[in-house]
Amino acid sequence: MKSRAREKPGNGSQRGPAKAADHLNQILGTGDQAELLIALREMTRDFGGIHQVAQRARLNRSQLYRTLSDRGNPAFRTLVAILKTMGLRVAVQPVQPRKPRARNGAASSSRARHH
Repeated sequence: MKSRAREKPGNGSQRGPAKAADHLNQILGTGDQAELLIALREMTRDFGGIHQVAQRARLNRSQLYRTLSDRGNPAFRTLVAILKTMGLRVAVQPVQPRKPRARNGAASSSRARHH
């Protein structure tokens, strides 16, 4: 029997889909693809491993290994399929605008009224 003590815990199903989504959203906010692939590899382990995730996502196991490798560059449809097996989906959110400084905010407000 495999010892769970040797397995590295990920940020996926062990903490729930909401935590996994928060973690992925933070990574996506930075645009760091390497971090995204690391997180997806960890989550894949949490969701039953490469074989199970590949099967559920209807992907070839080799394709999933390559996709999640350090050199991986997942196609959008592949990313969508992987996330769907984990109970997640891709969503778009507006970027939170920076609050203008007090002196710049007043100037831009008066300009907006004159246009």
